[in-house]
Amino acid sequence: MDQEYERRLLRQINHQNLPSKACLTKSLGAACSPVSVKSGDRFIPTRAGSNWSINFHYANENCRSPSQNYKAKDAGSDSGKDAVAYAALLRNELLGAGIDSVPDPHGDDRRHAVLTQDSRGLFRYTVHTKRVPFDSDNEVSPYSLSPLSNKSHKLLRSPRKPARKISKIPFKVLDAPELQDDFYLNLVDWSAGNLLSVGLGACVYLWSACTSQVTRLCDLSVDGDSVTSVCWNERGSLVSVGTHKGYVQIWDAAGGRKLTSLEGHSARVGALAWNGEQLSSGSRDRVILQRDVRTPPSAERRLQGHRQEVCGLKWSPDHQHLASGGNDNKLLVWNSSSLLPVQQYSDHLAAVKAIAWSPHQHGLLASGGGTADRCLRFWNTLTGQALQSTDTGSQVCNLAWSKHANELVSTHGYSQNQILVWKYPSLTQVAKLTGHSYRVLYLAVSPDGEAIVTGAGDETLRFWNVFSKTRCTKVRLKRQQA
Repeated sequence: MDQEYERRLLRQINHQNLPSKACLTKSLGAACSPVSVKSGDRFIPTRAGSNWSINFHYANENCRSPSQNYKAKDAGSDSGKDAVAYAALLRNELLGAGIDSVPDPHGDDRRHAVLTQDSRGLFRYTVHTKRVPFDSDNEVSPYSLSPLSNKSHKLLRSPRKPARKISKIPFKVLDAPELQDDFYLNLVDWSAGNLLSVGLGACVYLWSACTSQVTRLCDLSVDGDSVTSVCWNERGSLVSVGTHKGYVQIWDAAGGRKLTSLEGHSARVGALAWNGEQLSSGSRDRVILQRDVRTPPSAERRLQGHRQEVCGLKWSPDHQHLASGGNDNKLLVWNSSSLLPVQQYSDHLAAVKAIAWSPHQHGLLASGGGTADRCLRFWNTLTGQALQSTDTGSQVCNLAWSKHANELVSTHGYSQNQILVWKYPSLTQVAKLTGHSYRVLYLAVSPDGEAIVTGAGDETLRFWNVFSKTRCTKVRLKRQQA
């Protein structure tokens, strides 16, 4: 090669490399062209600070598709429980977790189980200096041919809780012509004698769950009136009927005759609630009247606290407190002696029709708000403290607690028209039932506490088996705030 040409070539190459070298000497704030750095073809991660128990949990949960995760979380899915048992078995053998029973997939403490496990590393080698007996939980018998530890054997032998399956299909559907699509009315109730009362237009019909026989109890069209609420007394012998003109009629269901008609309201009576021989009625005139059916009609208590229509009334199981909900977004609690509310809750942003007292925890009250609120809220009425709340995503029309388990059912309107079963206090959804094409405005629980009936503006009554007879232990709320 020509020496002159070689010198020019080397000078040109050095000139092109000068900006890259100068860039390295400039300050960090100066702009320069990027410097290409050669790297190897292998990536070796650093695992010194890894928490293997958490990583194992995430890998086990995230390796499945969303549909598989949903099935694993289903309380009635056998495959979900098998997956939980398999995961616990792996943690025993790989991490020494020492789990000897299958955790409940819907248990309140399941999501915290991983964080409370032993934090020993996966590849930590230890030398046992003290020999323990072979029948201990920490060592396998030398005569055993199984590769599993004693804890894993206990886990596999632990009794499996039978899977609970809630049918998504109603076991009975009845036609209910002229069942009104009105959020503020209460037109369905189930008696202790297994009779269902339904207000259809100007008539009240009784349907026997034992014989499926239908009888017409009363017809208000003669007086130009219509039915706006029905409610059975606790013994199931008397049914009260609220009317559009503001009357409250008491009927003997067995004899099919009207016992009395109570006046006092100036507008429709949309809510009724019995407390022994006393009957409370809430009206659009914003007044709650409390009367004893054994005394003259003049002996009444007038409770005034709502600024708009009263649409929900429920007495507590101990017969000491009355909860009322109104279209003014207020939830009020009254005692049996005062004419003023002893507690007032204003957290809801819409009408409060759905009210239910817990039969398992003394003083626990649940309430649900309308379309603008959509929330379930729980209150400790012993202290006046708000406990929990959850957004259901749709208008809450009714609430009812299970008589046997710490669960409750809610019915919904705009916009999903669904029925939800909740576990308390975790507020996890046990089941979601659909079928009504209109708002599910009416709800009643069977006397045995297993079935519910729902009614909607689609003029149908649907019967569902949602609750089991497994009893739970009663828990009392603390009077002192935590």
